[in-house]
Amino acid sequence: MNELLLSEINSERIDLLQMIGLIEQELFSQEENKTLIDLSQINELITFCQLEIEDTSDALERAEKLIELLFIDNLFLDITRDSWSVNSHCLEHALNYRCFAPALKCLLIIHIIRCCGFEINAVYVPDEVMLRIICDDDYAIIFDVLTGCPINWLELEQRINNLDDNEEEPSLAAIDDKKLIVQYLVSLKTSLIREGQFTLALKCVDLILALNPDDPYHRRDRGFLLQQLDCYKVAFDDYRYFVERCPKDPAAKLLQQQLDMISHIETKFH
Repeated sequence: MNELLLSEINSERIDLLQMIGLIEQELFSQEENKTLIDLSQINELITFCQLEIEDTSDALERAEKLIELLFIDNLFLDITRDSWSVNSHCLEHALNYRCFAPALKCLLIIHIIRCCGFEINAVYVPDEVMLRIICDDDYAIIFDVLTGCPINWLELEQRINNLDDNEEEPSLAAIDDKKLIVQYLVSLKTSLIREGQFTLALKCVDLILALNPDDPYHRRDRGFLLQQLDCYKVAFDDYRYFVERCPKDPAAKLLQQQLDMISHIETKFH
């Protein structure tokens, strides 16, 4: 595991753009069709945004103009999709074709808007993650990552009031950068598995587990990937860990049957 990459993710202040580059280099450096990130296009976009808003004195107007510049002028506007390709998680390709997986777009927009002088963070609005720009002490804009559309305060209040007490995420709590990186890795892992790129998906889940070593669900996913790559012994250990930690999960019963079958076969042969 790349120690530099882990130390950067665990640092107090993460440069999100640098993190994306390090992750892509770690996962795709051996892939023929993948190229390293060219930051010039992003730096040009940041400079463009900075120049366009510099003559606007009102912070709220600057923030609104910035969102319009990104989503309308630079075609960040997108639609909801059932799934996102691996390429939509790779910055160079996503920029060129304006097709960003939401987890990647979230990181990119935060980086750009921070460079434009605003405080911005991802927040959990019941049912989804959105972005919040702090304009000043009185105003903030919370908007959708895919469309750039701000949520009105009436809808926001309704969502919060309808919040189930059992929700894991507190509403409107800022999500730290490290967690956003993990969410990006989870999204990328899912796409790699869907496209059958199990070796790369395994590298991805190993990185996730380096950051969350005791997460049983990522251990279960690693077990699945190891099984696909015929590494049954380690897969067995990961499955057993998941079953022991999450015995009430519906998947645990199926995995327990597999574990019993494997144990029976091994006993028979020995």
